Amino acid sequence: MTTTVLLEVQLRSDVSAETVQTAIRDTLAQTRERQGCESLEVLVDDADPTRLVVVERWTTTADHDAYAAWRTTPEGASALGAVLAAPGTKRIFGRTIELS
Repeated sequence: MTTTVLLEVQLRSDVSAETVQTAIRDTLAQTRERQGCESLEVLVDDADPTRLVVVERWTTTADHDAYAAWRTTPEGASALGAVLAAPGTKRIFGRTIELS
């Protein structure tokens, strides 16, 4: 079953838009290459463009867990942390309610 991960982040306001976009693109390019990553989307808050939600879809929760563990290693470190005002909030959704 597909797992959806929502990562909400607040960007630093004192970092240039170019630096932020480069950090996001580079980080998510690495994410996209990880086993089980089906899709990524970055949503920008209309009222506050420094607030983003990254919507990730993973083949399984185990694939996401392996990715998250990789991110804690020196090899998996990214430039994203340098542009964040605070650590992000992550929510993982592995179950759905059938609507039909």
